Amino acid sequence: MDWNIVEGNWKQFKGKVKTQWGKLTDDNLDVIGGKRDQLMGKIQESYGITKDEAEKQIKDFEEKNKDDLA
Repeated sequence: MDWNIVEGNWKQFKGKVKTQWGKLTDDNLDVIGGKRDQLMGKIQESYGITKDEAEKQIKDFEEKNKDDLA
C-alpha cells in the first residue's frame, strides 16, 4: 500500500474518509491533508480509541479501497 497515492489525491479520498469516520470534520480533513499519521491521531482523538485500534481501522480502510490506491 502506497499511502503517497492517498496524500496526492486527498481531495478525492476526503469523501471516502468522511464516510468511514463521520466524526471527522471538514476542518479536520483539511489539516490532515492526506497524512496517515495525522489521520490516525484524529481518529484516536475523535473516537476515543487506542493507537492500535486506529491503525486497524486504517488498514481496513486501505483494504476496502485498495483498487483506488493501486
